[in-house]
Amino acid sequence: MKIAEVVANFPPYFGGIGNICYHNSLGLAKLGHDVTVFTSNYPKVRYQYPKEIKVKRLNYLFKFGNAPFLPKLLTLNDYDVIHLHYPFYFGAEIIYFISKIKKIKYVVHYHMDVIGKGITKWIFVINRKIVMPFILKGASKIIVSSLDYANSSALKRIPNIADKIVVVTNGVDINRFKIRKKSTALLKKYTIGMKEKIILFVGALDSPHYFKGINVLIKSFANISNINTKLLIVGDGNLKDTYMQFAKDIGVAHKTIFAGRINDEELPNYFSLCDFLVLPSIDRGEAFGMVLIEAMASGKAVIASNLPGVRTVVSHNNDGLLVKPGDITDLRNKMEYLLKNTRIRNKFGRNGREKSVKLYSWSVVSRNLNKIMEASVK
Repeated sequence: MKIAEVVANFPPYFGGIGNICYHNSLGLAKLGHDVTVFTSNYPKVRYQYPKEIKVKRLNYLFKFGNAPFLPKLLTLNDYDVIHLHYPFYFGAEIIYFISKIKKIKYVVHYHMDVIGKGITKWIFVINRKIVMPFILKGASKIIVSSLDYANSSALKRIPNIADKIVVVTNGVDINRFKIRKKSTALLKKYTIGMKEKIILFVGALDSPHYFKGINVLIKSFANISNINTKLLIVGDGNLKDTYMQFAKDIGVAHKTIFAGRINDEELPNYFSLCDFLVLPSIDRGEAFGMVLIEAMASGKAVIASNLPGVRTVVSHNNDGLLVKPGDITDLRNKMEYLLKNTRIRNKFGRNGREKSVKLYSWSVVSRNLNKIMEASVK
């Protein structure tokens, strides 16, 4: 098949939806399909893509948050199916229009509800009530990462789409994210002692990802009793300086490492440093948590917020722990528990690795996605 992957942002932008689109595209291409990705050219830096996929980075007329307006999407033609990664404001409306005019079928990959704050919250509410139903009803299939998330999301309130909803989980490269020794180079770079414990966070530090709960994590970290511990925050964005100042204000700047953006090749080595990873998201903007399965594949225990979708990834007391979203005390207690219990951390790490290989390998995910894409054009 000739497949167009349409997504608002894509590598080199650091974000979950773009990362999923990248692996979906590559997986479908390796299964023999002709795959082209259409996305924005933000950020305007060079990036080397695999030879299996074609990537067309389009100029945007303007951006609203993470949503670029890409008029050249209107030129899409001669594709068997369009794989639309949603939310993609402006882009989704164009794909809906194209489907009606050019009779091209499309599949919506519904990644998450968009919540927002302030005036943007109401813009999203209006879109969800008026525009989104048309886009979803026009799709051949609607892909979700879990029924748990779908059943508590905005999808539940839209009539006559339930029979279109199918599950394809997100995935992880189990050969790249694997159990490995701590990187001595990184220990030296960040002046970390071999016996120091490391709590890891990986994610975007920009306004659209406000829901990641960084302030909750930093404040919880400030209250833990284990003094031989550092917090390592990997990621970049326009809120990074704000978070750094917050860490300084509450007195933990000296043991909080802001590593900034690091390249994809180096990322697995950062997982090797940690004793466990924390994903402290505060609302439904988090629907799955790619970093959770990357940590699991790396043989690491995880702590995550008990949110729809996210809680399907983490098996509480088996490969990680779930905490009440936004609860600083609960998160502190769970972090202290793992810091004090090496045996439990190791058990969680082994179980997580086993689960990631069985359920979340990209090869498994790609085969499931392939069946859905082929069924969508029949």
